[in-house]
Amino acid sequence: MEANKQKQMLEDKKHLHRFGYAQELLRDMGGFSNFAISFSIISILTGAVSLYGHGLLYGGPGMMGFGWTIVALFVLLIAASMAELASAIPTAGALYHWAAVLANKRWGWYTAWINLIGQIGIVAGIDYSFALFADPLLSGVFGYTSTETTTLIVFAITLLLHGIFNHIGIRLVARLNDFSAWYHIGVVAVLVISLAFFTKHDLQPLSYLYQVGETFSDKPYAIAFLIGLLQAQWTFTGYDASAHTIEETINPRVRAAWGIFSSVAFSFIFGFLMLAFVTLSIKDAGAAAGAGNAFIYVISEALGGTFGNIVLWLVTFAMWFCGLASITSFSRMMYAFSRDKGMPGSRHWAEISVKYRTPAKAIWLVVILSFALALFDYVLKAVNPDTSYTTLSFLTAVSVVGLYVAYGIPLYLKLRAEARGDFQAKHLGPWNLGKWSKPINILSLIWIVFICIVMVIPPNQNAGYALIGMMLLLMIMDYGYYRKHFPGPEAALNVSMEQIKRQEAKFEE
Repeated sequence: MEANKQKQMLEDKKHLHRFGYAQELLRDMGGFSNFAISFSIISILTGAVSLYGHGLLYGGPGMMGFGWTIVALFVLLIAASMAELASAIPTAGALYHWAAVLANKRWGWYTAWINLIGQIGIVAGIDYSFALFADPLLSGVFGYTSTETTTLIVFAITLLLHGIFNHIGIRLVARLNDFSAWYHIGVVAVLVISLAFFTKHDLQPLSYLYQVGETFSDKPYAIAFLIGLLQAQWTFTGYDASAHTIEETINPRVRAAWGIFSSVAFSFIFGFLMLAFVTLSIKDAGAAAGAGNAFIYVISEALGGTFGNIVLWLVTFAMWFCGLASITSFSRMMYAFSRDKGMPGSRHWAEISVKYRTPAKAIWLVVILSFALALFDYVLKAVNPDTSYTTLSFLTAVSVVGLYVAYGIPLYLKLRAEARGDFQAKHLGPWNLGKWSKPINILSLIWIVFICIVMVIPPNQNAGYALIGMMLLLMIMDYGYYRKHFPGPEAALNVSMEQIKRQEAKFEE
């Protein structure tokens, strides 16, 4: 068994060498661990729960039946398209490297920065979601009043803990992610069984889950329903983590591809079960939609007292695991981009800790940038306290648009390369879509364009403004940094095997 593992790892290293990169990161993740990191970041107990009120407010109960399913089916197509590219180009650069290989370094550079913007949003959004749930629960234990300031403090402490755990090493994080996957499934089971058998009032009929036409917002229902899709669309983000950890995965051309696709598929199934029972447990949808935290309101009404608090703590801990995995993914993306000198100060962010075999400095930069985004929004709201949007909707909209634009670019470039004859069947990896590849890619791109427009219409226009500002800054950097300092990943192809071996020797035990 060990001999087969060593043989496979040697083969994986050879695939990495083809792109000019040394095996610096510790390759120790199995297939389940690779799946678990994406499953943990998708985290139905984070996205679907923290934005439950958003979905209910705009789309009513029908958002949980129709909205979740519609989004999930299209995201499955996107995940399949991305899995195909991960199998063909198995490097930690993932989206960025795919774009550069399929087109050129400029496409790669823009993809990387857009992905980075989305990654900042998703890390901040996940850990802020945890803080939104943990802070009121902690306030009940310690007797203080929960405010936006105390939430920001809990958010900062959470980021700090996640940074420490990621710094210590991939083995620990991988084990925690493995546990997280089972933990998510277990908590969903507890939640479903509790609501099915111990709800204090009668459940709604099954048809309630598909009741459309009712919105508790001031928007026409058709527009409100589209705005409410943010709940499901933000949940289904971060599954590119299986690709970002590809250089730490054994047999990644198969396992990482399945990790991307299966994490979305299982999240769809378990998420639907959870949302169905939570929604059927609603006693008064209007009161729930108007509550400060709709999910906490529904669970408290349905299960009451101590039992309800225990369930809420279980859900909150799941969010903590989600944030841990998201920093792992983001730091690997930043490391891969930096080793190709794509960022100012790249030599620092590409540096690997010899002791822990992790991109330590990149991890802490991720923590700082994620806190800065939430702090920026906190200051804006302090200056304009009458604003109607929430910090969470701002962070999640930024992450959805940033990530999905980055997901779409390499899919578009693949179609273009195929039309030119530059990308052919022989370039595909062992995990591929065969004759269905082109139509699935096209449908994926149509959905990405559609959802990116929807995610920045009011009340999320501030996310659109933030993204436009970031893009303008990126265009300035194109002239100030890109043209002078970015050689692109093709420069790695000029690295000799002797140089690669010398680099790998630094990390050999």
